[in-house]
Amino acid sequence: MTAQIHVWSDYVCPFCLIADELIERAISDRPDVEVVHHAHELRPRPAPTLRPEDPYLPDIWQRAVYPMARRHEVPMRLPTISPQPYTELAFRGAQYALEQNRADVYHRRVMTAFFRENLDIGDRVVLARLAEEAGLDPAGYTAALDDQEYAERHRQALAESVRMDIGVVPTIIIGTRRIEGVATEGVIRRALHETSAA
Repeated sequence: MTAQIHVWSDYVCPFCLIADELIERAISDRPDVEVVHHAHELRPRPAPTLRPEDPYLPDIWQRAVYPMARRHEVPMRLPTISPQPYTELAFRGAQYALEQNRADVYHRRVMTAFFRENLDIGDRVVLARLAEEAGLDPAGYTAALDDQEYAERHRQALAESVRMDIGVVPTIIIGTRRIEGVATEGVIRRALHETSAA
């Protein structure tokens, strides 16, 4: 029986990349575990997104992001794109990737593109290239970005996030266990064990 790890995240959340890495490590020997990604936009339009030249981002990265990333050996750096991109388009593309059974690899590619390669994941051309690298048809992907069906699926995903009372990303749900923030490999493994033993 397949166990599931549900993760609510945003592509511009550095802690979400760290969480992804730790989940991957925790389940490296567990082919029976499926990771299901859910959308949660931290700053949906028309709210302004953050700018790396303002004090907040450099401060939080120095105080919290870089120390945690170093501790868990997750390479990343503060992107210089200003203002930070909106993630609605990338999430619409994620709905297409899900339909094509490439959700995991797409999610990972978009996340690492932003935090390791300093790429603008709000740019359609960049997203289409990332989608192709994730094994998706770039023409089909680009068409999906403007298709109202995928826009509606994303709206439904955001509505689910509200129903689940997601206020922090990452939020990780394993069985009845809800973890707000980054979970260590040990915590993830224990939660999976508790779920399978229940």
